[in-house]
Amino acid sequence: MDMRERINAGLKQAMRDKAADRLSTLRLITAAIKDRDIAARGEGAEDGVGEGDILAILGKMVKQRQESARAYEEGGRLDLSERERAEIVVIEEFLPRQLTPTEVTAAIDAAVAAISATSIRDMGRVMAELKGRFTGQMDFGAVGPMVKDRLSGV
Repeated sequence: MDMRERINAGLKQAMRDKAADRLSTLRLITAAIKDRDIAARGEGAEDGVGEGDILAILGKMVKQRQESARAYEEGGRLDLSERERAEIVVIEEFLPRQLTPTEVTAAIDAAVAAISATSIRDMGRVMAELKGRFTGQMDFGAVGPMVKDRLSGV
């Protein structure tokens, strides 16, 4: 079952279960995907966005909610922070398992070896390789400095 089917099935189940918060979050996900589909069609893509793009959308949604939850906690609004964290839980159900730090290091080493990276100038190619293989499984904001360190030591 592809990602869209899984999300739609979850949406239908949330409607049946009358789970309002879950339903709300799933509707936000489908709206974000439809938004991206419309933008992609405007750029000439006929089918809309693919699996990788959907994973990127979900990853971005999680990151936005993490930042919002942190801001709400700093502002003393724990009720809003809890709501954001509940949305994160729902969104993460559709993301693949996150890689452990050891697995991230191994993935970086494999990507460096796969493209025969020799200097920091190859960082873009290494990051593209990682994004192609591990979209939704690692935080690329945190991985970037790790790749930079690894390539500085090559």
